[in-house]
Amino acid sequence: MTEPARNSRKAVVLVSGGLDSAVTLAVARKEGFSCHTLSFDYGQRHSQELRAAENIFRALGAAEHHVAALDMRAIGGSALTSKMAMPRSDPDRQPGAHIPATYVPARNTIFLSVALAWAEVLETGDIFIGVNAVDYSGYPDCRPEYIRAYENMANLATRMAVEGTRRIRIRAPLLNLRKSEIIQKGTALGVDFSITHSCYDPSPGGLACGRCDSCRLRRKGFAEAGIPDPTRYNREEQ
Repeated sequence: MTEPARNSRKAVVLVSGGLDSAVTLAVARKEGFSCHTLSFDYGQRHSQELRAAENIFRALGAAEHHVAALDMRAIGGSALTSKMAMPRSDPDRQPGAHIPATYVPARNTIFLSVALAWAEVLETGDIFIGVNAVDYSGYPDCRPEYIRAYENMANLATRMAVEGTRRIRIRAPLLNLRKSEIIQKGTALGVDFSITHSCYDPSPGGLACGRCDSCRLRRKGFAEAGIPDPTRYNREEQ
């Protein structure tokens, strides 16, 4: 396990358990930040990603890890937080053509707001998030204009920004990279992708379905990067 950075530069890093957030954490660590990782138990369909987030935190040597509990099943509206059927991936659909049923209403806004609150407590202005607007499912809260708008809002809404002691920076280092480039970057930084989890609808034993958007993007990324995919897929679903 990598030793936590002995550095006064703190950062809050959102870690979902997926490969993008793992690479984002590795980037933040490479930049010398003492990373405080944040995950959410928000009523998602499975807990596999939370176990993966814990493994990523330990493997990459963050300073501390916190899991915030939110009950987003109470409002539903997504295949990830309700009994709505999980859609199969459509390989012909272009990103942004329509917003899929796996979109969770306002999820990144909610998650970033909790991260922002923690950043104020830690007295840091740096928040890292692994959003991507190239090879992605078309979620509106993964776009560069959203990140810019949220950062502007954060600098109007926090005491440390208003008083001029810290400026908030929403850091999205993977925003304009293809999935294959993210995988290559993570490999160069020593990320063990076998401990990450991307599938929206895994089997009870934790096997990835291979059929959802997230699985499709992951498999495509590894193939284009020329790097073996360590994911354990449910062959019965292929």
